Amino acid sequence: MICAPTFGRMIRYTLKRLVSLCISLAVASLVIFTVIEVAPGDPASFMLGMNAQPETLAALRSELGLDASKPARYLAWVGGLLQGDFGTSYTYRTPVSEMIAARLWVSLPLALYALGLSTLIAFPAGIYAAARRGKAGDMGVMGATQLGVAVPNFWFAMILVLIFAINLRWFAAGGFVGWDQGVLTGLHALTLPAIALALPQAAILARVMRSALLDVLGEDYMRSARAKGLTERQALWRHGLRNALIPVLTIIGLQFSFLLAGSIIIEQVFYLPGLGRLVFQSISARDLIVVESVVMLLVFSVIVVNFLVDLAYAAVDPRLRARA
Repeated sequence: MICAPTFGRMIRYTLKRLVSLCISLAVASLVIFTVIEVAPGDPASFMLGMNAQPETLAALRSELGLDASKPARYLAWVGGLLQGDFGTSYTYRTPVSEMIAARLWVSLPLALYALGLSTLIAFPAGIYAAARRGKAGDMGVMGATQLGVAVPNFWFAMILVLIFAINLRWFAAGGFVGWDQGVLTGLHALTLPAIALALPQAAILARVMRSALLDVLGEDYMRSARAKGLTERQALWRHGLRNALIPVLTIIGLQFSFLLAGSIIIEQVFYLPGLGRLVFQSISARDLIVVESVVMLLVFSVIVVNFLVDLAYAAVDPRLRARA
């Protein structure tokens, strides 16, 4: 049962984080709108071509709402977002929400798939390295993780395509068949891009896991556990791992945000119809409303995931609640 003072501190901490979340979203929306609006090029001119008549150009700008002042357009855009209306694409004349929903069913499973692979790789590697600190196994894992951190994921992607798609022909080099062909078929199409995304993140997570475990191994309760007769490996699994998971889970939450919002290059390499590729295509077509809405959605997901991670961290670490 949670005592009243602890519950009250958790409520205060949550409210403070909610205020911070709202401020972050407001600032992010303003920055996104400003950066995209000051980019060179006019969507109406792009759609009609360089030889369009001024009257036709003015009529299209009026139809698209581009003739309004920038503050009015910003307020209209934010007001629509608050009501769940992302606007209508300039290029496709389709509700942006429908375009996002269709692409999200590629980007979200890809991010979850990559996060699962990253965790499956990182946990054993980090635990193995911590259990063999200073030995050959530890140095081997740390060398591999250093390589994983240093090499860009798009380079991994091209190597994977070369080996497994072109030479071995185990996977397609790109494209997505759709979930209507079956879950296993869809996951098969996402395997190479998920691995390309997962390897650098697994390298980071393994290093964090190793550092967290080494910090825990030096604690008094770990020495007491070993003094009571537990071997170092038993103490590691029974007492060390659970306490080392707090910072690791925080990194996992942050990595999910990155994988969802940062897969633009990978989706381009594998020709996946996800959110990242939608942003790239919309930038090329000067479809500002799509770019603004998709980027805002991705920023929203990052901020919300960070908010949930903060709450989870405070739930297990009373020191954070005490400072609320």
